Amino acid sequence: MFFQQVYDKTLAQASYFIGCQAKNVAIVIDAKRDIDTYLEIAKQNNMKITHVAETHIHADFLAGSRELVEVTGADLYLSDEGGENWQYEFPHIGLKEGDKIEVGNLSLEVIHTPGHTPESISFVLRDHPASNEPVMIFTGDFVFVGDIGRPDLLEEAAGMVGTKEIGAEQMFESLKKFAALPDYVQVWPGHGAGSACGKALGAVPSSTVGYEKIRNWAFQFGDDYEGFKNYLLSDQPEAPVYFAMMKKLNKIDRPLLVEVPQHPTLSLDNIAKRNDLTLIDTRHKSEFAKGHLKGSINIQNNNSLANWAGWMIGYDENLVLITDDGNQEEITRKLMRIGLDNIKGFITNIDDAELEKTKIVDADEVESMKDDEDTVLLDVRGKSEFKAEHIPGADHRFVGSFRKSLPNDFKDKKIIIQCQSGDRATIAASYLEKNGFYKVYNYAGSFLDWKKQGKETTK
Repeated sequence: MFFQQVYDKTLAQASYFIGCQAKNVAIVIDAKRDIDTYLEIAKQNNMKITHVAETHIHADFLAGSRELVEVTGADLYLSDEGGENWQYEFPHIGLKEGDKIEVGNLSLEVIHTPGHTPESISFVLRDHPASNEPVMIFTGDFVFVGDIGRPDLLEEAAGMVGTKEIGAEQMFESLKKFAALPDYVQVWPGHGAGSACGKALGAVPSSTVGYEKIRNWAFQFGDDYEGFKNYLLSDQPEAPVYFAMMKKLNKIDRPLLVEVPQHPTLSLDNIAKRNDLTLIDTRHKSEFAKGHLKGSINIQNNNSLANWAGWMIGYDENLVLITDDGNQEEITRKLMRIGLDNIKGFITNIDDAELEKTKIVDADEVESMKDDEDTVLLDVRGKSEFKAEHIPGADHRFVGSFRKSLPNDFKDKKIIIQCQSGDRATIAASYLEKNGFYKVYNYAGSFLDWKKQGKETTK
């Protein structure tokens, strides 16, 4: 058996390339959208991708399964579980509980594991003829290392009221199927630490059934369903707003993108008279603070670029990305993985433009200003972070909520923006300035610096 995990750090998302070396055929599970990665693995290992499968209708990334099928001619295997509202709307081979996929000498048995979503399935792998016993399970967003998939995403991101309680009950029952597997079975989940699909995902890439039964909180409640449900549904991170669009695009028939597109390099003159463009400055926050184009939003090109772009940018917006030359392909890949394809081009030189500077304040300035009647200190972290500890007198507004609801009640005040370490603060400050807030101050050091300076905090 050939096995390779493909891990996208930007979305903490794992996909899997599993091949039969005797027959030189392979299956890819939960493919990301820039599919050249899998084509290269197949080429290097003299294998043909004959099967493509998904564990569920994904919410956090745009799956590349159909693109991979288009290029390779592979068969597409998708869940037909979950009822009529949870069916994929394009041709595929439907899977139900107990079905088997054969890939050369390998077989993958389908287990219906609803909870995160109604149609969720897991794949139990056997490596024949060496053994007919299960050796691996690919769980998607069902069981993670140290955590399980959250059932509240459908309600939080897609507005499906009442689904989180149903999902919690389904998850409780699905976990019994998982626990019945042999302890030695390897667990390969769909996400790792940093994903918003759970609240306590481990950083270790894989686990075993036995280890999860000992260590994972979800298996510690026994028959206490109410205790399980209450813990599962409490303190989950905010669900990114783009998740609703991913659910839709992963379910319907949509245009395919089988290659990483190349976008033009634009000049400042190209955009000077256009008011239909959204400027995203992907440079480091310190460079952005020194000088940036008026109206541009600072979302840095790091592992969180796609996540925050999904929070702050609409799918109907025409995007121009500001970056240092050489980063264009990397940024394009990150954005195409969540379907942000409406890129009109890149700007790699703003030296000749009229630039604006960010108003930066330090801890002492924040301390002297924050209690003034004409000033508000705005903590833009997640609600659980704010609840755990914050700067006295701070108001809380999560940065990801700004697209739906700007803090207009503070528009006439001086607004000091802070987060945990400064990245989200620069997103928030630049977003407010783009939307007509003129008295914005960025506490670049944010909460970590506040504590480092020995300043007072509260809960």
